Amino acid sequence: MRQISRHRRPAGQNQRGQATRFWGRHAVLAALANPERRVKRIWGTREALGQLDLPPVLPISYADVADLARLVARDAPHQGLVIEVDPLEEVYLGDLLQEESDADSKRPLLILDQVTDPHNIGAVLRSAAAFDAAAIITQDRHSPPESGVIARSASGALESVPWVRVVNLSRALEEIAEAQYWRIGLMGDTETTLASTLDGSKVALVLGSEGDGMRHNVMEHCDVLAKLPISPRMESLNISNAAAIALYAVATSGN
Repeated sequence: MRQISRHRRPAGQNQRGQATRFWGRHAVLAALANPERRVKRIWGTREALGQLDLPPVLPISYADVADLARLVARDAPHQGLVIEVDPLEEVYLGDLLQEESDADSKRPLLILDQVTDPHNIGAVLRSAAAFDAAAIITQDRHSPPESGVIARSASGALESVPWVRVVNLSRALEEIAEAQYWRIGLMGDTETTLASTLDGSKVALVLGSEGDGMRHNVMEHCDVLAKLPISPRMESLNISNAAAIALYAVATSGN
């Protein structure tokens, strides 16, 4: 993933002013490997820590499995490793769009409207990494902060896929249109299929929450509304599954 110009948040705090802990081997190793991520401390079993090549300046605490369980969310599968981190610096939408334009990139964007479940955010990040999406974009007050649940669900993708938070999603979609993206809102109540809307243009896929779907104003800022060709026996798909299928469709369309 290319370097993105960022604006720094206050060190040691996430969007809600709390320290952030990640757990699980994939999330921990990805954070340690990310030069943009400041890891403040690591806890682990002797066995798990013995397999890592850690920088000498990183504070290390050896702990047993029970002690680690008390550091993380209840029943979280920590796999013998827990770290405390600073949040990644903020990514500006304008910077991202400019870098994609400079690189003559046609990688898709994923815009999530009111998707608040951290497990879903993490899974969408994982799909975005798998299909080389340029970024995910959410509205700051309608999405969760970075967390151990997101990092675990993303399986390392939180460190490689830019996550752009905007104040107003409709204005962001206007800026995305100015950057020559074709904005496709995914929903079930339409006869237009996603495949029929893909013509080689740069694509921004817009997905709403599983419960309420896209808000009306966000829908109005899409160029077209399209559906995935799922069986009528299925009313809808999980947001992360829908994102993965849509990204696959874009990747195989020649975009």
